[in-house]
Amino acid sequence: MGDPTMHKTSRPIATSGSTTMAAVVQERYGTRPEPVLRVARLPKPGIGPGEVLVRVRASSVDRGTWHMMAGLPYAVRPVSGLRRPRLPNPGRNIAGVVEAVGSTVTGFAPGDEVYGTAPAAFADYAAARPDRIAPKPTGLTFEEAATVPVSALTALQAVRDQGRIEQGQEVLITGAAGGVGTFAVQLAHHLGARVTAVASTPKLDAVRSLGADHVIDYTREDFLADGRRYDTIVDIAGNRRLRDLRDALTPHGRLVITGGETDGPWLGGTDRQLRAQMLSPFVGQHLGTFIATEHAVALRKVTTLIDTGALRPVVDRVHPLAETASAIRRLLDGRVTGKLALALPFE
Repeated sequence: MGDPTMHKTSRPIATSGSTTMAAVVQERYGTRPEPVLRVARLPKPGIGPGEVLVRVRASSVDRGTWHMMAGLPYAVRPVSGLRRPRLPNPGRNIAGVVEAVGSTVTGFAPGDEVYGTAPAAFADYAAARPDRIAPKPTGLTFEEAATVPVSALTALQAVRDQGRIEQGQEVLITGAAGGVGTFAVQLAHHLGARVTAVASTPKLDAVRSLGADHVIDYTREDFLADGRRYDTIVDIAGNRRLRDLRDALTPHGRLVITGGETDGPWLGGTDRQLRAQMLSPFVGQHLGTFIATEHAVALRKVTTLIDTGALRPVVDRVHPLAETASAIRRLLDGRVTGKLALALPFE
């Protein structure tokens, strides 16, 4: 990993070479990526005593990228910015090489290959907190590693912590072919559950290859109308009524809602999530939702699962940074299985 005492400094830090970098910029909200996102030259970020400067080799896009770009649901704008994005540089997932470390940082040194999360990730450089990054799995490329952090951490918390999935349980996963879903299917399979995965026709073989015991094509049949009951439902797609999902649970089953689009532009899926939490204490079933946390401890657990072969990222396509808008458009069109990676040139 190198000597963690090297190159320690306080903000700002000067790096070798150019003082500017390529970065995706968003100065206003919009639902279509092409008019909203552009690539510009910006100053390299400085780092404080407790930060790590990462030379980003790859990032990735997901549904959350679009929500932040669009400023939807409106309920999040007090945090993200009322009229325009408070942080005009999007992106969250990173995989790259440590360039420098702050004076109080231990455990990382220049030259280390890392992955994790950082703000303004769609750029050549990102300033990351050391408790948000971990050593990159050695068997993954930078592009593969960049698709892991947010989606895999969300899936881990949904399946292991919220769903409490155990061996032999019957588990239903909606949105199984997406970024979170592809990890959730693998995790549930790893824990010994019998997994039923819901996806569209062209994606059924992919989710089956990840460990799904049974697949349902939602374009041809209603996955809640066959009378089956599940011990746990991990609802990633978020487009079915709470009542319908409850009907498909066993009397003491668990519903884990990770997202939703059912409540319109003001609330997104928030109303359904709140109703689930309010109803849960009064019924035999456990109905819940959560906000995924990003931490190196959980990310290292994900790394172990990847290194042992229990988990692998599904990368649909790799786009260069200049095609970030096109990547998000492809995601919105529903043509993606797993994740889309963004590759950054390494100079």
